[in-house]
Amino acid sequence: MDLKGTKVLVTGADGFIGSHLAERLVLEGARVSVFCLYNSQGSLGWLETVAPEIRNEFDVHLGDIRDSRFVTQACKDIEVIFHLAALIAIPYSYVAAESFVDTNIRGTLNVLEAARQSGVRRIVQTSTSEVYGTPASVPIRETHPLNAQSPYAATKIAADQLALSYFQSFGTPVTVLRPFNTFGPRQSTRAVTATIIVQLLAGKKEISLGRLDTRRDLTYVSDVVDGFIRAGTVESIEGKVIQLGTGRSVSIAELFSLACRILSASATPVADTRRLRPDASEVLELESDPSRALELLGWRPTVSLEEGLERTANWLRENRNGYRPDFLYA
Repeated sequence: MDLKGTKVLVTGADGFIGSHLAERLVLEGARVSVFCLYNSQGSLGWLETVAPEIRNEFDVHLGDIRDSRFVTQACKDIEVIFHLAALIAIPYSYVAAESFVDTNIRGTLNVLEAARQSGVRRIVQTSTSEVYGTPASVPIRETHPLNAQSPYAATKIAADQLALSYFQSFGTPVTVLRPFNTFGPRQSTRAVTATIIVQLLAGKKEISLGRLDTRRDLTYVSDVVDGFIRAGTVESIEGKVIQLGTGRSVSIAELFSLACRILSASATPVADTRRLRPDASEVLELESDPSRALELLGWRPTVSLEEGLERTANWLRENRNGYRPDFLYA
């Protein structure tokens, strides 16, 4: 399958990964529709930072993934759907679980139903490594049991299973793509990599963080986008779950030290209770086995953690006016 000239829809295109994916799809020659959350300012979120000559190629739909009729209209005549629209902030899911159910589960149902009506060739459902919880063993394979340790993770498990059930029940051409922790330009300070770098660039000497002993498998956003492109084009992967990760994990303490070294900064991490999860909800370690992605997609990461941090720091340095170092929980 070649995306050149293909009508594609990216839901959640106003977000971090979605904006990078939509941008790349234009460069691939696809005819790109972007689904962004409606707002009274008409803002396209992170798509506002995309070069105008690329942004002008988008067919824009401002709406709400929870509105089934609007989703159906947006999916009309679409051939490939990349479904990324979701609420993802884990701390918010503790206090607003119903909104996560409505957006992540019902929103996915709306996309699946619309896809059945429009006869798409492929739906790429976006999952998350959070569905595994603290693993029984590492590296984590796609066959690892699912264990929701937050309301967010529970809704993503439900959305994934709903998508796979549509493949089993109706032959809907769904592939579930499960990125581990993505980082890079345009990410909010909800994420640990961005919050470390933004605070360091602001010259803070005490950096507000959560736990330092948890470990994460960090993948640079351009590599993740490449995985999405492949998941939208490779044949015979319907009904499959494929995870994207580097196969390397680092502790938050190690990540902090590396960021300080890259920025030539001297600072101390300080525990901030607002960034701590309840003890039983904390996922202690995430490290992928990327072998299935290599086997089925021909995908492997190309950007090292060190290079990715340098690229992210450079972008944040140039765009620091869009960030508030004292507001770290968005």
